[in-house]
Amino acid sequence: MRVRFAICATVAIAIMGFGMVQTSNATTTTSASFLLSKLKVSGEHSNGYNRDLFKLWVDVDHDGCNTREEVLLAEATKQPSANSNCTISGGSWKSVYDNITFTSARSLDIDHMVPLSEAWQSGAYRWDADTRERYANDLGYSRSLIAVSATTNRAKGDKDPYLWMPPSHSYWCQYVGDWIAIKYRWGLTIDSAEKRDLLTKVKSCGARTHTIKPALAVRHFSSNTDTSGSGATGGDSSGNSGTGSNSKTDPRYSSCKQAKAAGYGPYYRGRDSEYSWYRDGDGDGIACE
Repeated sequence: MRVRFAICATVAIAIMGFGMVQTSNATTTTSASFLLSKLKVSGEHSNGYNRDLFKLWVDVDHDGCNTREEVLLAEATKQPSANSNCTISGGSWKSVYDNITFTSARSLDIDHMVPLSEAWQSGAYRWDADTRERYANDLGYSRSLIAVSATTNRAKGDKDPYLWMPPSHSYWCQYVGDWIAIKYRWGLTIDSAEKRDLLTKVKSCGARTHTIKPALAVRHFSSNTDTSGSGATGGDSSGNSGTGSNSKTDPRYSSCKQAKAAGYGPYYRGRDSEYSWYRDGDGDGIACE
């Protein structure tokens, strides 16, 4: 069962079958500008995306309800009924993208805040199938998946905030903050145009872009990564390809300065194996930031 964050409550989120348990204080927030500063800037990987590479929808905790149904039950403003097969009837939902209330779950899509195609282009092309499945069914962070009107969600498609924002202007600042937080959670990159646009939006929103601080997701990388069509390369501008490179990790450089110049980093303690290669000068758990 999906557990939503609530103000002034401490929640424990057990992600059964996904190999981790997260305990989080719901009042722990952080600024989107801080998270944005931690995102790596890189060109997008334009090749190979197929929606079928992300398995949808799975029953993570084996309670009979799949991810879509879990989100619908969690986000209902009037609780629906669900039978033993988790078939949902009744209930009501408010689509935050357009402030429309729905009384039929069939009118709703479950939106990936950062679309699957955008995730692929921003780094998911390097992940193994298990990590892609966990991303597609991420119940561990309440902003990753939301129930919204099908019409508005399909107008969004796979566009980033530079090309699409929700019709409801009152939701813009949270939308931007959540987009950044999810990219941070999953170690996804942003391209240069996306960063300029996000910086502008964050500055305009000010303190309103504070968001629930996400836990870093565990990622595993495929040994069959196709790097063609990627904006990132295995070497720096001088042609230095680094050492110790393989398809599961970034190239290894003699210093963070060289790695960053080549477009690599940051690396997080406990998540990225590359972290151990470099000196974490301020001891904050992030190297080459």
